[in-house]
Amino acid sequence: MSEDDDYISRSRLKREAEEAQRLGERLSTLNDAELDALALPDVLATAIRDARAIRQHGALRRQRQYIGKLMRKIDIAPIRAVLAEKERNRHREARAFKGLETWRERLLTQGAEALDAWLAEHPDSDAGKLRGLIDSARDAPTPAARKTASRALFRYLSERARMRAS
Repeated sequence: MSEDDDYISRSRLKREAEEAQRLGERLSTLNDAELDALALPDVLATAIRDARAIRQHGALRRQRQYIGKLMRKIDIAPIRAVLAEKERNRHREARAFKGLETWRERLLTQGAEALDAWLAEHPDSDAGKLRGLIDSARDAPTPAARKTASRALFRYLSERARMRAS
């Protein structure tokens, strides 16, 4: 084994250190329950929680550097995997939300055709209640009332979609 086999460039070390620091910054956006689920070393978890309370730019920068230093001492692959899964879940939820918004608009604009399509996909839905919610959202006398009725329709669609998913 020669010295060249053990050589790691300074650039690579710097990139790894910066990645660890960025990952630490992402960890500071997690809530306490999510942070506890990662089973991080106590000193790292405390440093991350402390960073949330810091408002001064210079102090926050130093705290992030400290978190990066602590991150370099642990295996970050499992943390990276958990954060990636969290991001996938966030995208999945956003797509589901957008899909429900599309259904709401379809139900409000296309009438019976869209209602039949919804009922075909969600046979557990109460057609009479759904018609009433659609009519309320369409025929509300004021913009505020339309908005309220439209939200009620969205909540109903969301409940039905959740029931179907579980």
